[in-house]
Amino acid sequence: MFRSVATLLLLALLVVGGSAAEPRKAPPLVGTTAKGAAIDLAQLKGKVVVVNFWATWCPPCRAEIPDFISVYDEHKSKGVEIIGVSLDEEGWSVVTPYVQRSKITYPIILGDRRVARTWGGIQAIPSTFIIDKQGNIAASHVGLMSKAQLLEKIKPLL
Repeated sequence: MFRSVATLLLLALLVVGGSAAEPRKAPPLVGTTAKGAAIDLAQLKGKVVVVNFWATWCPPCRAEIPDFISVYDEHKSKGVEIIGVSLDEEGWSVVTPYVQRSKITYPIILGDRRVARTWGGIQAIPSTFIIDKQGNIAASHVGLMSKAQLLEKIKPLL
């Protein structure tokens, strides 16, 4: 009886967040924007970084972009960065016109299968990772992410 109660308490602690597990470091992410600006996630320590895997042909990806632009524009001065990682196989030929048409203000880089594998094998897009100021993955989200959901994840980290 005591053993089962103790086991339940331990499980409850782990579920509530009492685990002393090491935080998971964000994998490397390096790229260049269409305008030639270098992006290196390692250089953004000290900021809260949103890494969003998306594609121009993905309806939920396109639907969340206006909210990401809004959050970026409103919170960049508070230490929030957003990096869009396009998984379009056609590359800049489709991404650049889409970025211009959508007036995306945050940096976009191109990703590929290797990058997707490095980030845990992205199985669906959009996939979004929230990186804390120490470079750890604080949260992740698969699917459409609203402005409210994004703010809920980043505000406690600022």
